[in-house]
Amino acid sequence: MASRSLGLHVARKQDAARSGAVERRNLLTVCRFSVKTLIDRSCLDTIDDSSPEFTNFVSILEQILSHRLKGQTTWFGYETHRSFWDYVKAACSKVSHSCIHSIETMENVRSSRAKGRAWIRLVLMEKRLSEYISSALRDFKTTRRWYEDGAIMLDEEAGLLADTLIGLNTIDFSFCLKGEGLNGSCPAVIDYTPYLKSIQRENSISSDEELRTLGSSGSEKNTPEKMAASTAETILTEQSSWVCRCKRLEQKYRMALEQKCYLEEMVRLREAQLSQVIPQNKALQQRLTDTHLSHTLEKEQLEYIVLELQDQLEGGHPLSDRSVWVSAVSSQQ
Repeated sequence: MASRSLGLHVARKQDAARSGAVERRNLLTVCRFSVKTLIDRSCLDTIDDSSPEFTNFVSILEQILSHRLKGQTTWFGYETHRSFWDYVKAACSKVSHSCIHSIETMENVRSSRAKGRAWIRLVLMEKRLSEYISSALRDFKTTRRWYEDGAIMLDEEAGLLADTLIGLNTIDFSFCLKGEGLNGSCPAVIDYTPYLKSIQRENSISSDEELRTLGSSGSEKNTPEKMAASTAETILTEQSSWVCRCKRLEQKYRMALEQKCYLEEMVRLREAQLSQVIPQNKALQQRLTDTHLSHTLEKEQLEYIVLELQDQLEGGHPLSDRSVWVSAVSSQQ
């Protein structure tokens, strides 16, 4: 019985370790996918709160920062839920020009969950999310105090999270931090469907097209006319989607072209100003050289006068009157 109980304990421990490793790997992998989709989306549209890609990314990041976060123990021994914002305040207090105080003083954002979401949006607009995460990970003592064993923030791969988030610095985010939509009490839910893709193998029994055909043939309502109409509708939807993408790319191209023309005009203006400043700089340098040479000659003359006066004093011809000394200096000049 003892050996059986020990074996069950070891098996449960192994299952728990495997479950924790899979959970960490899933969250980190889907985070990388989410960052990539955000970067791709930013090439077409402005990223704000209405972007599905951003909503999913925030949900992933919230779950990563909340993964195995320790609760707060009350006087009665109960453990209450704690938000990742409390950890961010403690671990990122040494970040230079921190925005934590600004988040704390926001009037419309009161709950810890809302402040954490506002912090994510603000540091994204400041392009400093990776900097904050790196600073928090370096404070291992604080991180250890706030997270349980097996947490992502305590894992060795947590450093890869900060490296992944650096890519978000290329995106110009635009958010409104008035508190609307930030105070939701529901936990963030990740949508995995955008990142799931079935790979068709060569030795597969049936292709995706065959599966769709079998599925449609099993329904009596799917007549050939309805199938044709559905196919045509799908084609039109895909075409309209591509047309919209082309229009957005064309708009982006025109904007980039206008910016290019503006920058070229600014370069030409700066070159013209530089061509005017260069001769002035050369003239100033020549005047400086002449002034330096003149001062050097005056210094040498004064040193010669001082030596002459010293020789006169040592030769027994003291200058009894100041006026005589001044006249001697004047005659030497």
